[in-house]
Amino acid sequence: MASKEHRERFGRIGLWSTALGSPDPARRTAVTEAAAELDELGYGALWVGGSPALEQAEPLLAATSRLTVGTSILNIWQHTPADIATGHAALNTDHGGRFVLGLGVSHAETAQNQQAKEELRQRPYSAMRSCLDELDAASPPVPEGQRALAALGPRMLELAGDRALGALPYLVTAEHTARARTSLGPDALLAPELKVVLDTDLERARTTARAYLERYLALTNYRNSWLRQGFTEDDLKGGGSDRLLDEVYALGDVDAARARVDAFLEAGADHVALQVVTSDTFNALPLAEWRSLAALL
Repeated sequence: MASKEHRERFGRIGLWSTALGSPDPARRTAVTEAAAELDELGYGALWVGGSPALEQAEPLLAATSRLTVGTSILNIWQHTPADIATGHAALNTDHGGRFVLGLGVSHAETAQNQQAKEELRQRPYSAMRSCLDELDAASPPVPEGQRALAALGPRMLELAGDRALGALPYLVTAEHTARARTSLGPDALLAPELKVVLDTDLERARTTARAYLERYLALTNYRNSWLRQGFTEDDLKGGGSDRLLDEVYALGDVDAARARVDAFLEAGADHVALQVVTSDTFNALPLAEWRSLAALL
């Protein structure tokens, strides 16, 4: 699929949010009203974060009529391929093919038992490949053009280009995006996530950014990814160096966000998924920020 087709399907800019996938029935109205407004604002896609189950995407699809909804990412260790395939088919049948299945292998540090921890450390690539084999063999199967991978390293990026629609890299730089485009080839989807703190007080913005980034600095997959990208162990201390923050965040006003988005697009991204970071990123629906960022559309 050429970049033009990816842009038609996903748009240049989407939103990544854990809060939009809230399973709390008491929040259903707030979530669906937000999704409907985001559809009207013109965003191309909504990405449900936080290792969501498939059913967490359904309210967003039901509340919208145009945009694409995807998981970013569904944890392959928490669901069987048969269940994934069945749920995927139901969502796309009910909602006009607007759902994209984002898959990932998660992190050893968050595994629920020692066996899972060891498998995550030793065989993430082979586990993902086996999952894709089973999705191909499922009835109905999950077509390659309807699934994407949370890929960071070279092997997983190549797998995303060979066996899926493309890649959904998280916590990466524009430079990583350029290398990922080379690994994926010219036709695969490349849709990196980019964090945004809309605050013109740069020191306060960095404080907000560090408070959220801290949890990711404890995860080996991300640390190794940053070291491969040319950062040092010193960059990974104290919530992240200014250099790290400036590369994996957009900090400042909407124009600062525009500049960072443009850098990712120029590096080879088809689509950029913006995650607004606030003092309550996991739970808040930052409508004011989403409305402001709609100017980028």
